[in-house]
This record gives sequence, C-alpha cells and structure tokens, in this order.
Amino acid sequence: MSTLTGVSANRLELLQIAEAVAREKSIEREVVVEAIEEAIQKAARTRYGAEHDIRVHIDPKTGETEITRVVTVVPDEVAEGDEPINEYAQRRLSDALATDTDAVLGKTYTEVLPPFEFGRVQTQMARQVVTGKVREAERDRQYEEFKDRVGEIVNGVAKRVEYGNVIVDLGRGEGIMRRDQSIPRETFQVGDRVRAYIYDVRRETKGPQIMLSRAHGGFMAKLFAQEVPEVYDGVIEIRAVARDPGSRAKMAVVSNDGSIDPVGACVGMRGSRVQAVVAELQGEKIDIIQWNPDEATFLVNALAPAEVTKVVMDDEDERVEVVVPDEQLSLAIGRRGQNVRLASQLTGWQIDIMTESQESERRQREFAERTQLFQEALDVDEVIAQLLVTEGFATVEDVAYVEPDEIAAIEGFDEDTADEIQARAKDYLDREAAEYDAKRRELGVEDAVLDVEGVTLPMAVAFGEGEVKTVEDLAGLVPDDIRGYYESKNGERVREPGILDSFNMSPEDAERLIMRARVAAGWIEAPPEPEPAEVEEEPYDEAAAVFGDSNRGG
Repeated sequence: MSTLTGVSANRLELLQIAEAVAREKSIEREVVVEAIEEAIQKAARTRYGAEHDIRVHIDPKTGETEITRVVTVVPDEVAEGDEPINEYAQRRLSDALATDTDAVLGKTYTEVLPPFEFGRVQTQMARQVVTGKVREAERDRQYEEFKDRVGEIVNGVAKRVEYGNVIVDLGRGEGIMRRDQSIPRETFQVGDRVRAYIYDVRRETKGPQIMLSRAHGGFMAKLFAQEVPEVYDGVIEIRAVARDPGSRAKMAVVSNDGSIDPVGACVGMRGSRVQAVVAELQGEKIDIIQWNPDEATFLVNALAPAEVTKVVMDDEDERVEVVVPDEQLSLAIGRRGQNVRLASQLTGWQIDIMTESQESERRQREFAERTQLFQEALDVDEVIAQLLVTEGFATVEDVAYVEPDEIAAIEGFDEDTADEIQARAKDYLDREAAEYDAKRRELGVEDAVLDVEGVTLPMAVAFGEGEVKTVEDLAGLVPDDIRGYYESKNGERVREPGILDSFNMSPEDAERLIMRARVAAGWIEAPPEPEPAEVEEEPYDEAAAVFGDSNRGG
C-alpha cells in the first residue's frame, strides 16, 4: 500500500488499488475501500488528535476523499458511571442551544478538514491497517466458502510438507492434511497433485483451518459416488464404511431399487469400478457387503469371508458373541485382528469370536456347574439335578419361586417331589440370606443401605466390598460406578467392572437405585408417587423379600 502517501494523490488511484487488491484476494471491493477509509481515519487522528471524532468517506465512483470532524450534542450532566464529556467531540446541550435553537440531544455538527500529506509513520500505520483488514476479510471469505463443503472431495497442489503434514493449495484457500489423515507409506512432494476429503472446517484466530483427509471413511464413500452412477443418484446408499487405510476396508451398501444388486453395481463389470477406487487408495483391498436392517444378519455379512454358525447379541452392552467353525477362526479374526476389528467398526458392536468347540466346552461347563449347584443346594442326586438343568432352571431362585406345577410336570416327578424340592430350595436361600447378612455386617455396611428400595443382601455385600457402606456413599455414585464402563486404552476398548457388575443391572435400574439413595439421604425430594393400580395381593415371602426380584432368573 505504498501508494497511500497522501489524500491529495490522484482520486482514482485509491479505487484502482481497491480493485486490484479485491481481485487478487477474491474479496469485495467495498471491504478494501472500508479498510482504506479506516487507515486514513487513524492517520488523521494522529495528526489532529486522537480525542477528535474524525470520520473518512471515499466516494466509490469518483474516489473523492472527504475527512470530517463530528461533534455530537450530549446532556449537560453525565450519568454516574459514564465516561466524562469529551470537549473535542461532544457539546453540552445548553452550550449548543446558545448558538443553535434547533439543537437536540444526539444532533451532530460536521466540519470538513483539509487534506494532508501522510508522514512516514502515518503511511506505515495505514499499510498495517489495510493489510490487517484485507487479511481478516480474506479469512472470512475462505471460511464462508468452505464451511458448507464439508464432506466433499477437493483437488489441490501440495504447497509445503512439514513433519509429514501436507499444506495443500486449494486455489481459493489452503487446507492441511495431517500425517494421521494420510494413507500410510504415501508421500507427497511440493507440487504434487493432491485429492482429498474435507472432513472439518474450523474458524480459528490464525485463519480458517480446512482439515483434509485421505484416510477418512467418507473419502472412500465419495470416490464410489464418483465412480458408481447409482450411488451418485441415490439409488444405492452407502450405509457404513470402516477402513484400515492403505490395507483393507469394508463398506456396507443397500439398494433402494429391488432390481439392482448394490454389491454388483459397486464392483462393476470385471471389477472396473472398484478397481478405480482401489487405485486411488494405493491398493487398499475393499470388501463390499450387503447392509441388512436385521443386525444379526448384518453382523454375519460384516464378518465375510468367514462363515458364522451362531450369533448371540447383548443389546445392553452392545456386545455380540459370534460362533464360527473351528477351521474358520483365523479367517474370522483376520491378520492381526483386522477382519473382526473392521466388522466391529462397521456395525458398531463389540464382537467376541469363539469356535464351535469352545462354545460346546462352555455349555458343558455351565451344565456341570448348575448340576453341581443343585446337588449341593437341594441335596438331590445327579440325575434329578441334571433334569432340572435340562428343563431350563438356572438358579436356586428359579426352583424356589416357580409354580409347583412346572416342577411336577417334569418326567418322573410328582407333586410331593415338587413340594419337597421347593422346600429345600427355600431353606437353602434362607441359610444363604443369613450368611450374606452376617458378611454384610462384617464389612460394615449400615442397615440403612438395606432400607433403600431395590437393595438386596447380595448387593449390600457387593457394596461393602466396593467400600460403599452408607446411604451417602451410595447416593454419591453414578450409574457407571454400579454397572461398569468401557474406555480406550492404547487403542483398545477395555471394560472397567462396576461394583454390581455381576448383577447385570440396566442403566435405568442403576439410575433409579442411586436416586432412591439420594432421597433417603435427604439430598433431593422424592418425586410424587403415581396413582396405585389395583393388583391382586400376593402372600408375603420372607426369602423373596430378602433377595428381591432382581435375582429371579439369575
């Protein structure tokens, strides 16, 4: 801005400067003109005094520059806390009325100041002001231009490479592709063409940060949209993508048209379409699988090429147990766990894989453990215990509180046998309750903890072992303390057990238990009770009251 040497220069020169700068920086000419006005204004204040209210206006057509000093009419007295009256830029109403009978609060008087030559200091200041304003406008323009382009693929040229991070010239802006967002073993030199995916645009003080990636799942999805017309048109949807950049990827697709095979369309004739994407991703192998609304079926598809014989899902913890043939185990897991890891990312489920022989061994072990439990608790022989396990009884509570007819209906049993077995089961639970209560007292858990609705004796013992001994201790917990939680350690999802981990408590039940404890501790008020429904009264059972319904059925 060295041409800003004086206002008396050629009037059109300022407009020519504004036009050139606006064109070079791709911003509005008005922004540059406003910056020049502010620069001249600051220079004028250094000449005439910073206390003056000096304003500058440049005619956008002729380039005529007008410098004015403005005086504003203000009240005679200043309100407490307000700035004192500036005699150079403000005039009291009483003084203004002395010379102008039409004076009112807020009226302004304007005095045109003569043009002046910029000194060295004013020139430098003007240059800094204009440069700063133009840079700020350029940053705003870049942010506005790119903030709505998140999720697009852009082409650019590598401008700088710093510690593995690539600065990419996008023409009307600069993007950065960090080292962890590039494909491993892929290097760029200054001047190389770069094709990348915009995954984030952030407004920061040093300017908008346009974050680029070639490792993002969205990059692969957009590449398929460019290669597969059905994906671009929305006939085929890409529902999920999981990538191990540069090595292998899985992509789930579904067709909105029953006559079109989504997997075949993405692969293309003799693999032409998928190969075009693979070439861009440096040879990354891509498994294209059929998405399915049934999560179990989708999980089976996601583990391809391995075969799956059984799926057991735990919705609460978002874990799934998958059983595969013995010879398929290594294929299901993949090299360094890659296949199961990608399937887990694709589906959002934590996947545990076991072989058929492992599952069979586990079933046999559980059968033997339950048989042993019934033999000891009910004092029956092995045959009777095995019959109970075979009929689906898993715990002593199941036997004690089921309808007697269900036990009597077992082949070889009668009503007397059923009554005797149930009596033995209840005796066992009573003895166990006494043992739990003694242990609870030994651990120092207060009686008041048992008064909290939903807390059973086994829970009280578990609380004692977890150093929760008072109602206040229980009230201070959060659901994760009770149920356990997952956290990432060294890139792996690790589960931290909760105090009541073995009770399989739902998040809602854990939350309710804590809220009842907070009510009991007096921290909060109890919510209003709902209107009681009419129910048939059942006889009171002491053992059931001790253990609570949460232990029924295991």
